[in-house]
Amino acid sequence: MPRAMDAKDDRAGAALTDAAWSDVLIAVDRTYVELIEHQERLEAQNRELEALRQFLSSVITSVSDVLIVLDRDGRVDEVNASTCVCTGLPAAALVGRGVADLVREEDRAGLSALIAEIARTRASGRMELSLVTSREPAPVEAVLSPRLDDRGRIEGLVLTGRPVGELRRAYAQLERSHAEMKAAQAQLVHGEKLASLGRLLAGVAHELNNPISFVYANAHALERYAAKFETYFERVQAGADRGELVRLREELRLDRELRNLREAVQGAREGAERVRDIVEDLRRLSSDGGGEMAVFDLVETARTAAFWIMRGAGHSTVPEINAEGPVMVLGHTGHIQQVVMNLVQNALDAVSETAAPQIALRIMREEGRGVLDIHDNGPGIDEATAAMIFDPFFTTKPVGKGTGLGLSISLKIAEDHGGRLSYSPASGGGALFRLELPLAGEDA
Repeated sequence: MPRAMDAKDDRAGAALTDAAWSDVLIAVDRTYVELIEHQERLEAQNRELEALRQFLSSVITSVSDVLIVLDRDGRVDEVNASTCVCTGLPAAALVGRGVADLVREEDRAGLSALIAEIARTRASGRMELSLVTSREPAPVEAVLSPRLDDRGRIEGLVLTGRPVGELRRAYAQLERSHAEMKAAQAQLVHGEKLASLGRLLAGVAHELNNPISFVYANAHALERYAAKFETYFERVQAGADRGELVRLREELRLDRELRNLREAVQGAREGAERVRDIVEDLRRLSSDGGGEMAVFDLVETARTAAFWIMRGAGHSTVPEINAEGPVMVLGHTGHIQQVVMNLVQNALDAVSETAAPQIALRIMREEGRGVLDIHDNGPGIDEATAAMIFDPFFTTKPVGKGTGLGLSISLKIAEDHGGRLSYSPASGGGALFRLELPLAGEDA
């Protein structure tokens, strides 16, 4: 019969595995801390940019706008100081020139059409144009108003313009900052998933080690059986008589080994299938959840996520899972597994110092939604803390034990799926978190 690996080798392999996973966890935590610092810097930059935008808005409102007074022929009669500053030219160089000479060539046709329209309707007109300057064109939001004499006849125009170049540059910078923040947010979501995976790497190593060791032991047994059968068939090919073959078969115990051979093959197959299932679970857990939403069983997803968290935590508490059969919902399986893992991990942390810890998962259908309740009998959450638990970076755990992003990211994932995540004190004590998702298919 197959036997397990030597105990000494097993302990040495486990020690090496633990050391390797410890290095991985340290690297994951370090990377995650760097992501958080990057996020904080981006938020500080965003606040600075918002303050700059408000400052520019107040300055543009308070200072005098560009002012150009034109005669009946469209020539400059007078300009103000802001115009000189804007164009970089003194007033003497501007007076007497046609207004078309002060704007870009691309804007001249539109400006001439607007002047003709004002002359016809005697009503103000508005357009956006760029003033020619000694550097680069200065875009302004221009308003042209007719200048009437005492008999109501047009004797000229007044062009007022508010420079918008600085404001546009500030908004462009804000847009770039916003894009960087969105990219950082995506990194934080993925980093939180990596942090969750890091907590269960020890359990993954144990789960993989068992079936692989079983396959390895069975491979040695198969090699031994193959040697015995090769010896027997060599004598058959050599022309040994029946009596010798019968004696050899008894000496080699081929009848027993044939039964053991079948059991070894079956055991190796089961071990390989177990490894395949573990790898498939990990593939789903590590997926980024991209692509289209799909229909999946909330019960199976919750069971898988809870199993891996328990294996990784090495906790003696076994969650109780109650379900009314499959509950099919629509969404990204990987994202929902991340939510369940966060909630189960929080429940484990809550009952870590409880004398008789209990965690219960209940999955059901309720008013057209799939509902997952996670209940623990820990100390619960007071009202002041409960009002902030979904805020980013808020955590009650010691420094280095939590990022404060798990619940805020889980809330966003639930809302992105058209559902919601909520907390309420559990009857009888403890905490109760509820995840609601839209049902799919015939259950909807």
